[in-house]
Amino acid sequence: MTTHELILELNSNTNKSLEQVSNQLKGLSETQRSWKSDTNSWNINEIFAHLNAFASYYNATFLYKFEVTKFKTPTDDFVSSPMGRSAWKSMKLGNAKNVKRKFNAIRTMNPKTNAELKTANSIEDFENNLVQLISLIDRAAAVNIRKVKIPISFSKIVRLRLGDALLYVVYHNERHVQQALNLIKHPNFPKA
Repeated sequence: MTTHELILELNSNTNKSLEQVSNQLKGLSETQRSWKSDTNSWNINEIFAHLNAFASYYNATFLYKFEVTKFKTPTDDFVSSPMGRSAWKSMKLGNAKNVKRKFNAIRTMNPKTNAELKTANSIEDFENNLVQLISLIDRAAAVNIRKVKIPISFSKIVRLRLGDALLYVVYHNERHVQQALNLIKHPNFPKA
């Protein structure tokens, strides 16, 4: 795919997530935000606490890399690395908006094991993080998204190409926004 096509896809998917959050999740009551379908699942506050922890790491890392990179000449085409493709494909939802493979969140980004992640405005904070991500995606068009490398959140040794890392983050966001949307469709979800 071309770099331009990748940037368009990333922007489109992130704008869709932002629209879903703003239109379907933002106005929920605290009762709705803290409701769980079972004891093992996350509630909406926990989903967005996790997303905000993820965004805090990746948005800051993207910004830093844009400022220090020496690879300022964009390429016309983007090709995923095998590891990068594997990473973002593992996050991508299936055609029926279903999760193909479940993962356990790392301890530092899991709101069940790290209570410091939870905030009163988790959904609103995530909206701001998505707006920042859109700006970062736009900046990615001005660098070489194949040569700029991003260390993943749970291992500074493993690094993905910028294009792969952006796909990974965008698909991770979609995955958890869909998780929250599925939660509000649950038959026992509180009406108010």
